Amino acid sequence: MAASHPINGVPSKIISVTARNMIWLFVMAFIALAGASTPANAAKYAAIVIEEDSGRVLFARNADSLRYPASLTKIMTLYLLFEDIAAGRLTLKSRIPVSKVAAGRSPSKLYLKPGQSISAEQAIYALVTKSANDVATAVAEKLAGTERAFAKRMTRKARALGMNRTTFRNASGLPHSSQRSTARDMARLAIAMRRDFPQYFKYFSTKSFNWNGRKFGNHNKLLSQFDGTDGIKTGYINASGFNLVATVTRNNVRLIGVVFGGKTSRSRDAHMMDILERQFKRIKPAQARQQLAALPTKLPTSAPTRVSDVPETIPQPKQITVKRLADTMVADDKPEFLDTVTTTASLTTTASLAITPDDQAHWSVQIGNFAQRVNAHKAAIRARRMADTVLGMTPANLTLVTRGEMPLWRVRFNDLDEGQARSACAALFAEGSACIALRTPTSNG
Repeated sequence: MAASHPINGVPSKIISVTARNMIWLFVMAFIALAGASTPANAAKYAAIVIEEDSGRVLFARNADSLRYPASLTKIMTLYLLFEDIAAGRLTLKSRIPVSKVAAGRSPSKLYLKPGQSISAEQAIYALVTKSANDVATAVAEKLAGTERAFAKRMTRKARALGMNRTTFRNASGLPHSSQRSTARDMARLAIAMRRDFPQYFKYFSTKSFNWNGRKFGNHNKLLSQFDGTDGIKTGYINASGFNLVATVTRNNVRLIGVVFGGKTSRSRDAHMMDILERQFKRIKPAQARQQLAALPTKLPTSAPTRVSDVPETIPQPKQITVKRLADTMVADDKPEFLDTVTTTASLTTTASLAITPDDQAHWSVQIGNFAQRVNAHKAAIRARRMADTVLGMTPANLTLVTRGEMPLWRVRFNDLDEGQARSACAALFAEGSACIALRTPTSNG
């Protein structure tokens, strides 16, 4: 056996053991500190913060990793319910019957009985505040016949909204191994909800709901704890941890936050408030207003590059209605942009334009006018694909204009330089698509 050589009278074996113990203690301390800064199980955690107007991703962690949405699923259930109400297929007073299947759903629930019914508006309140699973299934059956058919409709709608990594299997978020989503997709859904149904978004700020003499408080505590919060939804199952989607507005800046995998509802809320607070501090409203003041107040009318079926000048719109699309968000931790719509009416009141700091990009590409928004949306996607090197990461601007008595959706890609605009048109022409490059008046600094 090898001899143990003492060092300053201390056997080397003892020194070796002591050193190993010190290293082990250091490692454990490091792990503990790392865990203290993470509000969730690493395997469940994901988060993202997006500035709604510009579409910039300000914070992202595991934003495209698949997670269980839990009751965040009900945001899509409500989206489809609002869609049917807006389309006239239902009203807020329409009765939603409760089947035996719906009544049998696990809590959280209103404990509805088979044969009972609930109005559509009561169902909205129950889903927003109590997150009632029996109500979610009843809504699904009312809208699609069966919850399974409704889940397929949910997934189709998810794809239409650009939620390409999301699959729904039920209306409530109750555990299902194949029901997955991502933080980024849930942010897309929150943005789409406010964009497409502003008249109904107010329901998400409801702090309590009364049903049969009982008062149910909203699980989203940020509504009362975090200044500027006006929605949207919490969620929890064992497999997901504590989830939250929140929208917060301060100084005319709206942020969308998503957190998956909180260890507790309290730690989840604290983490959400922390990441939102930090992002608000990064945004400088005064600077945004200065940039806004430098923006042109008129849309361009010249047409340096055109094709035969596009008029030489673009008539100014008589009236404009704003809607936003959200179909372009990509990798984590990079500047990203949602599709945004800007109008002459909004230029003096909102900083919704995504502009370059030095205001060097002053060309736009217009690809046409369309009678239906869905066709305009599809045309924008096709244009991106055909001119990917220029338009692949450029937000499409869809503006509703009136030409004569006909409302049309105009599609433009803004914030380009001349070379980019002409290159994009060349690529589109080569594919047989219409295109017009427009020079945007520059600011005078």
